[in-house]
Amino acid sequence: MPYLCGLWRFANAYLNVFKEVETVNVVRKEEFYTIEDIYALPEGCRAELIDGRIYDMAPPSRRHQDILFLLSRKIADYIDSNNGKCKVYLAPFAVFLNEDNRNYVEPDISVICDENKLDEKGCNGAPDWIIEIVSQGSRRMDYLIKLFKYRNAGVKEYWIVDSGKDRITVYNFVDDTVEEYAFGDDVPVGIYEDFVVKVLDA
Repeated sequence: MPYLCGLWRFANAYLNVFKEVETVNVVRKEEFYTIEDIYALPEGCRAELIDGRIYDMAPPSRRHQDILFLLSRKIADYIDSNNGKCKVYLAPFAVFLNEDNRNYVEPDISVICDENKLDEKGCNGAPDWIIEIVSQGSRRMDYLIKLFKYRNAGVKEYWIVDSGKDRITVYNFVDDTVEEYAFGDDVPVGIYEDFVVKVLDA
């Protein structure tokens, strides 16, 4: 499916060349995409948009989904038991990081505590806490591209859950710290004072 999505974008980029042809000169500019291009993808294609560049998303594995359900359930249960105001959303859920038309991501888990950021389309601005569960094809995206993007956008806490290494990397951008934990460890949540999460092998 990602291949088909990429083929669709290639075809559109090829057609756009003709829009850039002028009577005297042909000017070829680097192609940048917008949120409108994301919404125009064929049904079944999922992609994210970062600084005008589209990144295809492969279907998640069963283990990925097991971990996703485990973590989201624990977070939601904690918030409910403490009458918390934060909301937990699972992918696919739209996050418009910079409130512009060139950034659109679908984090695996988004925890949002400011209800003013929420509307029917998704979250406008940075969630307080984001968790990404690494897939085979998302390693560079999660560890590099999204790391810097989330930090610069104002995310307070970012977890990378790497099931291939049974490791959780926790970035607390407020305190400017990085901690690593193994599956089975109690992992403290930075945005809460008394909440720890144990990531078990799914």
